[in-house]
Amino acid sequence: MAYDKFTVLKSTAVPLPIENVDTDQIIPARFLKATKREGFGDNLFRDWRYNSDDTPKQDFVLNNPIYSGKILVGGKNFGSGSSREHAAWAIYDYGFRCVVSSFFCGYLQKQLHEHWHFARSSFRCVFRKNISID
Repeated sequence: MAYDKFTVLKSTAVPLPIENVDTDQIIPARFLKATKREGFGDNLFRDWRYNSDDTPKQDFVLNNPIYSGKILVGGKNFGSGSSREHAAWAIYDYGFRCVVSSFFCGYLQKQLHEHWHFARSSFRCVFRKNISID
């Protein structure tokens, strides 16, 4: 999979204000059988996005049509837990090109940086229609 390179990314953002999101929540282990970097986006946050009968959970942000964009704004300690590069693949495959958090787990931060762009900083975020990351 070729990754999009960018210098400036202008996009709306999708808020996921949940702290301590671990890689098993990003992409559950039962979906890690593939070795190609494609097809993981369908299972991004799978257990949060879908009910046990595979119907979308209406209250989850990725199922809300109001939110869309290429920037995912996560809570503190994003990507903790077991180190799996599949988490970065799932985030990218879903369509995000940047993840913003006040703190990243070291391994996921490395994977995000190797594959594409991310932003890391302590910040207070005010959601506007468009956000520019450079």
